[in-house]
Amino acid sequence: MEKLKKRSWAEPFKIKVVEPLKMTSRVDRQRALEEAGYNTFLLRSEDVYIDLLTDSGTNAMSDYQWAGMMLGDEAYAGSKNFYHLEATMQKYYGYKYLVPTHQGRGAEHLISRILIKPGDFIPGNMYFTTTRLHQELAGGTFVDVIIDEAHDPTNLHPFKGNVDLQKLESLVTRVGPKKVPYISVAVTVNMAGGQPVSMENLRQVYSFCSNHGIKVILDATRAVENAFFIKIREKGYESKSIAEILKEMCSYSDGCTMSGKKDLLVNIGGFLAVNDYDVFEEARNMVVVYEGLHTYGGLAGRDMEAMARGIEEAVQEDHIKARIGQVEYVGEKLQSIGIPIVLPIGGHAIFLDARRFLPHLKQIEFPAQTLAAELYLESGIRSMERGIVSAGRNKETGDHHYPKLELVRLTFPRRVYTQAHCDVTAEAVEAVYENRSRVKGLKMVYEPKYLRFFQARFEPLS
Repeated sequence: MEKLKKRSWAEPFKIKVVEPLKMTSRVDRQRALEEAGYNTFLLRSEDVYIDLLTDSGTNAMSDYQWAGMMLGDEAYAGSKNFYHLEATMQKYYGYKYLVPTHQGRGAEHLISRILIKPGDFIPGNMYFTTTRLHQELAGGTFVDVIIDEAHDPTNLHPFKGNVDLQKLESLVTRVGPKKVPYISVAVTVNMAGGQPVSMENLRQVYSFCSNHGIKVILDATRAVENAFFIKIREKGYESKSIAEILKEMCSYSDGCTMSGKKDLLVNIGGFLAVNDYDVFEEARNMVVVYEGLHTYGGLAGRDMEAMARGIEEAVQEDHIKARIGQVEYVGEKLQSIGIPIVLPIGGHAIFLDARRFLPHLKQIEFPAQTLAAELYLESGIRSMERGIVSAGRNKETGDHHYPKLELVRLTFPRRVYTQAHCDVTAEAVEAVYENRSRVKGLKMVYEPKYLRFFQARFEPLS
């Protein structure tokens, strides 16, 4: 039987509104880069051609979401949009109680302040920048309990986000379960390259933690993407819907922090969702101090409505298949021309392996930061460093953290760019790779106290 040719695919939407992009010269980009201190976060967006800095709040909302914006109930208390958001979260995520926040880090702040006491230890499947900082500010110490395969960009383990149960048990045995208030489980794991966690691993973690009186709190920011990977990679889930898988994932936890700016297709918004009434009651009190009243949490009614509708759209099979398919398309294109990337290809981004891309640079010369700057200079494409700069400093020794992964993240906003933009991106990366031996590193000349990757400034090494 003749083998069928693989058919092309197209985005499952059509474009109604366009935003013109500014084209710049290399001279323009060199000047912009110098003014930004070689930090892509400090570039003006008007000087960026294709913006792959982040998928956080950069999504294109649907006509259904925009229609919901017109139904915003801007009452200070008891907005009907809050109750719609609450009911939709309960339907798709399955938690009992909802506290809205302005974005994910608002939820991280609340749960850290509520559950962590000074001297506690918080295990997690690889750190995330804002999550770890909130844990440390509350007096806790983050402990990485992800499987070893996650630190190897070439390893093809299908669920590199998995928690290592032996590492977790070793920590609990060493410090005692009363010193471990909860484990933070990210689904998917951003810093590992958008790598998913298996359902079996979630089930095992929840069972272990329940037996030791330890809560499981998901970072559910990209849980829908994780659900898609379970569907295509884990036996027994092939015929289940994304919505069914998502709800089962959440059932193996006690709550979640959510940045709606990713999976939920909005430009601002998040929430904390929990099952424990006492935790909810404390969060409902604290949110009034730090975010806003418990029925708006720093959001306009229209924003809550858009997020509620985004929850519905996020689990649609055509949407999530196309979203991850676009990232896969770019990853396969880069692989075909020999560009070193993190494998397997993740859900929200392609992660360039700066160690292998620029092997002549030492880690203290900030190879990932350098590569992100070079890519912008070459093409006007903005990406993000995820290496030594993002890792920050050891709070006890003051020295840099030296992560095994030194990555540049090409992060694709949802429903924003076309396949042509993807092709241009791959060609730009190839152009930088061809001239990689000429690339010199950077030195840090300004370092802020917290989350330095956002505002640090650099200069080229002479």
